[in-house]
Amino acid sequence: MEKIGEIRAAFSSCETEALGALIERFREDTRSGVQTEIRRAQKRLEALEKEKQRTWRMKAYERQYEQLGYLCGIDEVGRGPLAGPVVACAVVLPKDCRILYLNDSKQLTAAKREELCGVILENAVSVGLGTVGPERIDEINILQATYEAMRQAIGRLSVTPAVLLNDAVTIPGVSIRQVPIVKGDAKSVSIAAASIVAKVTRDRMMEQYDGIYPGYGFAANKGYGSAAHIAALRQYGPTPIHRRSFIGHFIQDPA
Repeated sequence: MEKIGEIRAAFSSCETEALGALIERFREDTRSGVQTEIRRAQKRLEALEKEKQRTWRMKAYERQYEQLGYLCGIDEVGRGPLAGPVVACAVVLPKDCRILYLNDSKQLTAAKREELCGVILENAVSVGLGTVGPERIDEINILQATYEAMRQAIGRLSVTPAVLLNDAVTIPGVSIRQVPIVKGDAKSVSIAAASIVAKVTRDRMMEQYDGIYPGYGFAANKGYGSAAHIAALRQYGPTPIHRRSFIGHFIQDPA
């Protein structure tokens, strides 16, 4: 008879999809420690099934339009910060995409976003990124800069989508059919994937800027207007990555 510790280690290291066989193997073992592991495994399986159902619901738009050809999810991150670029991402997922846990990037931990970003980049048919910096944002305003970043992202895809699934907006200057979806990053796996890659990409950029412009806390605040960031802005003045059109409320002469 196997020891409890060995059985516990087997359950702990087992992939969730394979837990059913392990449960059946030890189901007749009446030892309390084994039965505890079985109950934990059953909860893991229930959670996995719940996630599969949630993901299925998030593929409703994909199922609706997939017969038309490639579908592309689009999202952006960085409209609100005082510093740094706005980053847009366009993602074309395969029709049989089986990636789980895709969601609005704001609903995920940083570690989960990093993990999923790697999975998305590995499995996607194509990924395009667009970046518009602070000077251009000041020149044309943040909304137009966001559209510009989105057009860049679309243009950098290796395939031509038949339909764009957008998070709430309709992008001007794009001839491809567009479907704007309010809160789309929580309703479409394609948009969710784009939101994750965009968020991870921009966060990495801001972490690099933290080394170039220390003292503003860019690695922590990602350029958003935290109290510490605003205090540093008032103490040290703006950096080249600050958006002059955004910081007038905090310093007298942002130019």
